[in-house]
Amino acid sequence: MPDIAPRTRTAFPPPPLVAAALTVAGLVLLVSGATTPQLVTPAKAALALLGLGLLLAGASRLGKLWAGPGFDVVFWSGAAWLLLLGLAIVCLPWLPLAEDRDVASTVAAPVFATPTFTGEHPLGTNAFGLDLLARSLYGARSSLLISLSAVALGTVVGGAIGMVAGYFRNGVDGVVGIATNALLAVPPLILLIALATVLQPHLGNVAFSLSLLTVPGMVRLARATTMAHANREFVVAARAMGATRSRVLLRELLPNVLLPLLSLAVVMISVLIVAEASLSFLGLGIQPPAPTWGNMIAEGEDRVFEEHPHIVLVPGAFLFLTVFAFNIVGEKARGRWDSRSVKL
Repeated sequence: MPDIAPRTRTAFPPPPLVAAALTVAGLVLLVSGATTPQLVTPAKAALALLGLGLLLAGASRLGKLWAGPGFDVVFWSGAAWLLLLGLAIVCLPWLPLAEDRDVASTVAAPVFATPTFTGEHPLGTNAFGLDLLARSLYGARSSLLISLSAVALGTVVGGAIGMVAGYFRNGVDGVVGIATNALLAVPPLILLIALATVLQPHLGNVAFSLSLLTVPGMVRLARATTMAHANREFVVAARAMGATRSRVLLRELLPNVLLPLLSLAVVMISVLIVAEASLSFLGLGIQPPAPTWGNMIAEGEDRVFEEHPHIVLVPGAFLFLTVFAFNIVGEKARGRWDSRSVKL
């Protein structure tokens, strides 16, 4: 019989090496696009976006090899961004940042400096020579503090009202339903503008105004979850043993209502961040020179954005990434904890 030559097999690199190569290549392209001064801005952006795509693809493969096929690189990227932003906000007093609001100390500073990523002003400066990185981080502190305070207030008030309405029902439920529908009938932006014209634009008043946007959703979710658990065995047993209504609400129903409320609260944070930025953009929120993402974006008016796009793109990128991260983390939490709630 004639000799048959064995077929040669093409040797493919193992999956971990491919994933590691994609990750390293993406990181190199991302850093090159961000730090190469010879490239024009569109080329920098294209190179950085290509590097970011390769970095996410490589990180996704590495994550699936390490944690299994359920690894979600988008979720973990969003969580990492929130963690990094939170650490930066906490460490703001100790970070070597340039001036963010005192225009008297930036007389000699360059105005409208473009981002260099490696110089004294990594993300550039505005029309007064103020550092955009410092302003973005201090703006993040203001936006997150307002949003978290508003969500916390709305969750407590709305959750309590919703639990009472869902447990007692009848006349109490009817009154709460009418009040909730009346509040939902007012367009949110109109309500915020009306409150902003009456209240002084400082942090506490802005947080209070924004908390009104969260109350109706929290009331409905707490009411529906309470109604779904009000006739469960453990609640019936507590009543049979002589537990008071307050004890049933706090000890039996609250633990079952709390997790869905918290998952919705994470999503509502992103909504309130956008709402606060909208108020500041219109000049009805925190007033300059205190930085917020909204009033920083407003600095791009009157053709400034056309000539110096980084004035808008820098705070816009912080706003987009933060809202996107809260949405991803919140939706993941709702998918895990909110499956027992009843949709109205």
